[in-house]
Amino acid sequence: MTHRFDPTSLREYDIRGVVGKTLGEDDARAIGRGFATLLRRAGGTRVAVGRDGRASSPVLEAALIDGLTSSGVDVVRVGLGPTPMLYYAEATLEVDGGIQITGSHNPADYNGFKMVFQHRPFFGADIQTLGRMAADVDWEDGSGTVTDVDIMDDYVGRLMAGYAGGSYRIGWDAGNGVSGPVIERLVKLLPGEHHLLYTDVDGNFPNHHPDPTEEKNLADLKRLVAEKQLDFGLAFDGDGDRIGAIDGEGRVIWGDQLLSILAEPVLREVPGATIIADVKASQALYDRIAELGGNPVMWKTGHSLIKTKMKETGAPLAGEMSGHIFFAHDYYGFDDAQYAAVRLIRAVHMIGKSMTQLRSEMPAMVNTPEMRFQVDESRKFAIVDEVLARLKDEGAQVNDTDGARVNTPDGWWLLRASNTQDVLVARAESLDQAGLDRLVAMIDAQLAASGVERGPQAGH
Repeated sequence: MTHRFDPTSLREYDIRGVVGKTLGEDDARAIGRGFATLLRRAGGTRVAVGRDGRASSPVLEAALIDGLTSSGVDVVRVGLGPTPMLYYAEATLEVDGGIQITGSHNPADYNGFKMVFQHRPFFGADIQTLGRMAADVDWEDGSGTVTDVDIMDDYVGRLMAGYAGGSYRIGWDAGNGVSGPVIERLVKLLPGEHHLLYTDVDGNFPNHHPDPTEEKNLADLKRLVAEKQLDFGLAFDGDGDRIGAIDGEGRVIWGDQLLSILAEPVLREVPGATIIADVKASQALYDRIAELGGNPVMWKTGHSLIKTKMKETGAPLAGEMSGHIFFAHDYYGFDDAQYAAVRLIRAVHMIGKSMTQLRSEMPAMVNTPEMRFQVDESRKFAIVDEVLARLKDEGAQVNDTDGARVNTPDGWWLLRASNTQDVLVARAESLDQAGLDRLVAMIDAQLAASGVERGPQAGH
């Protein structure tokens, strides 16, 4: 039977939708059939499958496995756990690919699939191929087997391998996401004193939404750190591939600031190494990497794109503003918030200063949050092209790696099209508020010249 996906569900980096509306069991089965077919044609035979804690995940898992086995691939089911645990399974077990059922940091009614194919990210054109194969019923037939493997203790052991950090008092907020059980096991192995919030997995997210990049979601962690006078706090998104952090005074340490801390011990061990960050990251980060003797590289936003660039450049470390941190140094190169947490504790110890002091010593920048506003899907890339053309005509200092990032004496501003939604994303950073106001006015002027107004903010 031919199958058609809702076009909104086949996204750039993964497949995601609202369960019962734009995503369902038939989609999961078709993904399994297509993925297994591509794998068999590439000589593969086994796939690892994991799932997050959403209410819809077990049903989608059953349908996905039915699809995979019906196309002749054997399944290794690793069960409930963070997306990086599935990546770990794919990297270390005798398998040829992996699929995690997860809605990531989306609201509770969403779910989706993140995929790895023969140790590389499966995204972009790969995902569109699954859609075409389903429409054409271009699937192999067969009957695969299913085995269960409990990998969580091995994974936690790997997170701790080679750990040589100090003893700290830390708050941990799993946000009822799927990292909870891993964090409970992890803190038993870590020295120091650990205070845990919301480690029970609950796909309804009753306490707060599990997205540590939104400051309002860190309120409970800030309270815990203040009440217990802890050294710092760590927070995790719904599927454990993005980290958030606060210092002992409750100040947020954003993704690019975390990367500047993590870079220091890595560059001691790998002098001159390339470290990659996305176009949304602060200029202060790129300056800091250079100051530490590293080679800072600005790259496109998107975890699949960053992973691909890391392989190409041999970078030991990369990160995104959104809290995805990728370690290839002593690790596998994928984004893992649990591993980033362990490495962060170790980095603070190796640098020899408190997290609060490290945060205080960072340059004081004034910046906008990520401003997102809806535009017509058919116009979003065209607007960015128009802006780039005008800037180049004006002789502006512009980097077009991913949208337009413009350096001015006041600082920098960015305008890019989201790969996953019908939104434009803007951000600006300056040394003072007056400079920031001028940068935001430049963004508004460019948008106006393309007939767009920076209207009400679109959500994530």
